[in-house]
Amino acid sequence: MQTKVVRDADRDDRCSVGNLRVKSVLFRFVEDELLPAIDQDSAAFWRGFEALIDDLTPVNRNLLQFRDELQRKIDAWHGARHGAPWDHGEYVDFLKGIGYLKEMGESFQITTAGVDPEIATIAGPQLVVPVNNARFALNAANARWGSLYDALYGSDVIAETDGQQRGSSYNPQRGAAVIRYATEFLDRAVPLDTDSHGDVVQYSLDLAASRATFMAKLKDGKTVTLSDAEAFVAFTAKDGRHSYLFRHKNLHIEIQTDREHEIGRDAPGNICDVVLEAAITTIQDCEDSVTAVDAEDKVHVYRNWLGLMQCSLEADLEKDGQKFTRRLNADREYTSAEGGVLTLSGRSLMLVRNVGHLMTNDAVLDKNGDEVFEGILDAVITSACAIANTRQSKLLPNSRSGSIYIVKPKMHGPDEAAFTESLFARVEDLLGLAPDTLKVGVMDEERRTTVNLQECIRAVHNRLFFINTGFLDRTGDEIHTSMHAGPMLPKETIKMQPWIGAYEDWNVDFGIRCGLPGKAQIGKGMWPKPDEMNQMMDSKQAQLEAGASCAWVPSPTAATLHAMHYHAVDVRRIQADLASRDLASLEDILTPPLCDPATLSEETIQDELNNNAQGILGYVVRWINQGVGCSKVPDIADVGLMEDRATCRISSQHIANWLLHGVTTEKQVLATLKRMAAIVDQQNSSDPGYVCMSDDLDSSIAFQAACDLVFKGCEQPNGYTELLLHARRRQYKSQLRCA
Repeated sequence: MQTKVVRDADRDDRCSVGNLRVKSVLFRFVEDELLPAIDQDSAAFWRGFEALIDDLTPVNRNLLQFRDELQRKIDAWHGARHGAPWDHGEYVDFLKGIGYLKEMGESFQITTAGVDPEIATIAGPQLVVPVNNARFALNAANARWGSLYDALYGSDVIAETDGQQRGSSYNPQRGAAVIRYATEFLDRAVPLDTDSHGDVVQYSLDLAASRATFMAKLKDGKTVTLSDAEAFVAFTAKDGRHSYLFRHKNLHIEIQTDREHEIGRDAPGNICDVVLEAAITTIQDCEDSVTAVDAEDKVHVYRNWLGLMQCSLEADLEKDGQKFTRRLNADREYTSAEGGVLTLSGRSLMLVRNVGHLMTNDAVLDKNGDEVFEGILDAVITSACAIANTRQSKLLPNSRSGSIYIVKPKMHGPDEAAFTESLFARVEDLLGLAPDTLKVGVMDEERRTTVNLQECIRAVHNRLFFINTGFLDRTGDEIHTSMHAGPMLPKETIKMQPWIGAYEDWNVDFGIRCGLPGKAQIGKGMWPKPDEMNQMMDSKQAQLEAGASCAWVPSPTAATLHAMHYHAVDVRRIQADLASRDLASLEDILTPPLCDPATLSEETIQDELNNNAQGILGYVVRWINQGVGCSKVPDIADVGLMEDRATCRISSQHIANWLLHGVTTEKQVLATLKRMAAIVDQQNSSDPGYVCMSDDLDSSIAFQAACDLVFKGCEQPNGYTELLLHARRRQYKSQLRCA
């Protein structure tokens, strides 16, 4: 296949490869970095890629057209029944009649094989991180192991009272509180036969037998062992530091002792740290948490993912005046209790989240000159990058089973899941992979997927490794799908409606019924307040008690703290118990969270607008002006919340709904946006790279983007924010180039 460099009228370099026209930045990445890393023939790759695009593009386009047709019919149905009493049976019949709600087939079990223990048998925290930020990506990958002492000391889990405040230097009183908390955890997770770890003066090993025995000498001179001797599995000793490794509920705990250490010398048993196996899996995200709007951005995303797979990605950092380079952690080696070598991964098992079926990208133009669907591009390139790890034996391994794990978001129903099955099979053929090497994680975040979840799982039953609920996007789709049914309740009240609990239970119910336990993850969504770790510790265990084997966290610190919940809950036992309960209520799931606008006071309406507008602006201004797709954004009360496109989708759809039904007016909303722009500017005043909106709202692209999301919200496909955000971000980048 011949290639040549051509120049478009706008001086945008592209390479013609067969009938494809590929941006030079992507072409060079593929030719110079990707294909050599996987020993793939260039001509065969491009020829197969073109055939894949030609065959699957019309299928993708038809699926999106069907989405639009369904929404038009739903809007019309609600419009025709405006003011009529809600009739669930009539609504179900209607949804079945238009092909929105499918008939449920016979029961079945997924047949996924070749998955790693991190997916199949280990329940633990899951980090989600934008892969285009090298520092964040590496931090997340290395968050497989985390210091419990550091996580406690640096978070609000330990209250800053009674002399326990954090400061610029080590506070022994706070340190003592950390040690007490960690000791209580050890007493629960790896208890001694008698007494407490707090009573220990020295830990040691009895190596006389064929299997080493963990020993603890107490203050009274008595020596005790563990209540479960088999929990001790390995040890190391180097430079005066001894490490003792334990296994509890398939997770590891490492007690480190050092009598000369600043903390260890005064701690029970000279424990200088407790290290927890924390982020078992990490989703390296190409979707909601990144701003990749063109070929240049996509190559940056792909290059970082390839760097992770080749173990070559680095980030130069400076902390406390010291410069250093962060790389992927090596594996951890121990002497096993039986005397052999025990090697454990030093890194999270890395999954990659592709984009959904909706968006296109200018990185590649097809034979008709149209932008290719970005989901097709992601499937090919991210899979190829992952091969670099599985085919290079000297690299630190990611999946030790040779699988490639792709999380697929925003699919609508079984037909779109089946399309992903076809896409992944074609990618396997293109890249010379065995069938079902590409595993798929199904995000249950759109209502048509929720109500048809069993049939979505059936469509990918041979490669499914993950289902996950995502309240944020799911709420955004709930609002948009029922946009014409009537005005929605305030956002906080929506969270308390029966549909949300039924949705969460329904996901677990079908995950268990379809045989995911022992083969695949059942996951739940993100903790949104990265600074509120004490609240997280009080509430997030409930997700495991509801049947989840993994749940999302926003940081390595959160992963380390959340890991303690998995030592407190036997997820497999809970899933077994839940297998016999009745299926959650479809009627609850399909009942829109509507309100009577007469019950909303003027103050309530304005408060809701303030909250929504401030959240939209706080997120969008960073997205457009700084290219930040996920960050901690202060809310109206200055509480830092993790914001991504899902939260923006809810807020913008909520205002659009209230505008549509006359709860508010365009004049009131615009005035609120203008007022909140000044507040957001003030909240970001300490950021030297921040560009204010309120100085000139008419010329602020970020402010105009926020207005678009609200005032054009009803017409956006499924209420998504991507089309508008991408267009405005490209406008902003173009403006910078011309400046």
